[in-house]
Amino acid sequence: MKKHTKIIATISDKKCDVEFLTQLFEEGMNVVRLNTAHQTHDDAMKVIKNVRKVSDRIALLVDTKGPEIRTTCIEEDIHLKKGDIIKMKGNDDLPCSDLCIKVSYEGFVADIEVGKKILIDDGELELLVIDKNEEFLTVQAQNGGPVKNRKSINVPGVSINLPSLSPKDVDFIHFATKQDIDFIAHSFVRNKKDVQQIQNILDQENSEIKIIAKIENQEGVDNIDEILDHVYGVMVARGDLAIEIPAEKIPVIQRKIVRKCIEQKKPVIIATQMLHSMINNPRPTRAEVSDVANAIYNRTDAIMLSGETAYGDYAVDAVRVMESVAIEVEKELFPDTRKNFVRVDQKLPIILARSAVKASQSLPVKGIVTDTLTGRTGRYLSAYRGTAPVFALCYSKRVMRELALSYGVEAGYHKLLDSRDEYVKQSMYSLMEQGNFTSEDLVIILGGSFGPSKGVSFMEISKVDQLTHKV
Repeated sequence: MKKHTKIIATISDKKCDVEFLTQLFEEGMNVVRLNTAHQTHDDAMKVIKNVRKVSDRIALLVDTKGPEIRTTCIEEDIHLKKGDIIKMKGNDDLPCSDLCIKVSYEGFVADIEVGKKILIDDGELELLVIDKNEEFLTVQAQNGGPVKNRKSINVPGVSINLPSLSPKDVDFIHFATKQDIDFIAHSFVRNKKDVQQIQNILDQENSEIKIIAKIENQEGVDNIDEILDHVYGVMVARGDLAIEIPAEKIPVIQRKIVRKCIEQKKPVIIATQMLHSMINNPRPTRAEVSDVANAIYNRTDAIMLSGETAYGDYAVDAVRVMESVAIEVEKELFPDTRKNFVRVDQKLPIILARSAVKASQSLPVKGIVTDTLTGRTGRYLSAYRGTAPVFALCYSKRVMRELALSYGVEAGYHKLLDSRDEYVKQSMYSLMEQGNFTSEDLVIILGGSFGPSKGVSFMEISKVDQLTHKV
């Protein structure tokens, strides 16, 4: 295992051939992200089929667009100069008598007060609301630039009363359940209700898909504790977050969210423009390398590439850079076995996980091995951020892919074994065949004396050859 930090790559149907995906996988990609804001079901199916041809270990994450607002009905770009005054309104059937900007949310005028700032196209253009009536906002351009169709709208400090799920989101969630997708990352999660709406659909479909909450605004940051109670993991989506919140606060928020996720033993992803310059250039900037390194120093589970791999010219190089930075930074990181976790459902698994990571720091251990039905023990071991790799033998391919988001865990699939001794022997033989261990390596093995369904109950430290000859 080369690195502990996992890598997510956004893949477009325009660039998803098997050879390309294989290169990304061999360079360290663990999860493929599909951005449904720019894809149809047919587009997504093309990516899904090719990913599964490469490896059944690659997890698939579908990203919904969430409650977003965009400019609409703009046939020709509107060019504004600083100081220009223009009207804005929600999209309706009524034409504008004067030049105006329409947006996709009908309640836009009602939700926004005079004095608020409106940001268009990821903050490229800033407008100040100077007046309003029931039909229009009157806004003044604070800088010059074009207003184009289908560009993002952000209003910092304003709670927009939009439904959490658009009809397209609901459609894609149903699609995801039928395609056995592993994760749904929901955009602009504001509170637990936004998550529960998705969970209700998944429950109706009897789906095991796990939800990742994308934190992209102040409301999501403020409600992070209740959101964490209802999701599998969190993505810190710094693009919209940095528009909604002053940029200087983002590193602090990022660090706090990572810490909270680790305390709750839930995967956390850092995303947005990590190696943005590599869309067009073969090498990253020093600032980008520092950004990736900082996320790893924060102990995030995963780091994500967007345009770099979706349509960039140097996608394979970008994954290679991420892996090399991760390997280098991880040499400086050490576990904190004194860490106390919140909401520990069973004490024995967490005690054994802590003991295993602690022992791996004191002994020349080559790896920690565990079997798992649900992935819980793997996530417990991951949360301590040990330096020894964790090899998780999963009795479900879905659980194997879920652990593709957990720091330091290399998961593999294995058929359910009949006994403790059989599990110990077979796991050692399997890991030796894969080149992870030799017969003389010292390993730590965790398992259940009463079957995997009862959870872990023992820990053993031994050389591989002694475990393979165990009676």
